[in-house]
Amino acid sequence: MKVAILAGGLGTRLSEETELRPKPMVEIGGKPILWHIMKIYSHYGFNEFVILTGYKSHVIKDFFINYYARYSDVTVDMANNSVEYSNVRAEPWRVTMLYTGADTMTGGRLLRARELLGGERFLLTYGDGVSDVDINEVVRSHEAAGKAVTLTAVRPTGRFGTITISGDGVVKSFCEKQDSAGVWINGGFFVMEPAIFGYLTDGDATVLERGPFERLVEDGQLNAHKHGGFWRPMDTLHDKNELTGMWVKGVAPWALWEKR
Repeated sequence: MKVAILAGGLGTRLSEETELRPKPMVEIGGKPILWHIMKIYSHYGFNEFVILTGYKSHVIKDFFINYYARYSDVTVDMANNSVEYSNVRAEPWRVTMLYTGADTMTGGRLLRARELLGGERFLLTYGDGVSDVDINEVVRSHEAAGKAVTLTAVRPTGRFGTITISGDGVVKSFCEKQDSAGVWINGGFFVMEPAIFGYLTDGDATVLERGPFERLVEDGQLNAHKHGGFWRPMDTLHDKNELTGMWVKGVAPWALWEKR
């Protein structure tokens, strides 16, 4: 399955970092949070990515275009005009960067990727949150539920939108951005069927978490996989510093690839 990552927003609450680069390129321990998210998926064998870019998309393109040289040792023979790479630290990734507009909303960005994602099931997540969620378990939950979309439900501390989940995992209500601690919220890490594109009806102005999810709820087509483990977004400088501290201390719960 392909993995689509929403990476085009402005990141206004992290303006200290995002004035010069898009939010997914803000670094944790010297690597963009986008890289950390991709490593999570790669840990479970998902290595084909579609990055949905927007604001300062060139920064993301430059990172991947120069990735091979950036993370390898390089010898430049200036007399012979040659370059040799050694101790190569590459990833088994195929990465497509799709520019989806500067002001496009989340659902609109996904809609623009329809042809690239094809008529197959795919994975989707936000480019600013990390977790120790088992992606394969999310896929199994999706297959068992037989719904159009599965989201990963998490329990953070307040300041997020809430969802109500029935006993069989079907989402019964979806309320965006309401402050309520100790409840289930949308943590991203979605599994989606091609049917999702039928819900993206407002073009670039489509906000995935509003009309489309509300209609999915009405149709009984939004499933939730409850994840009680670690999940953290990088919304503010405080969040960024906390995540960096975990990484530097070697206690980053999302760094599953480090625990093999």
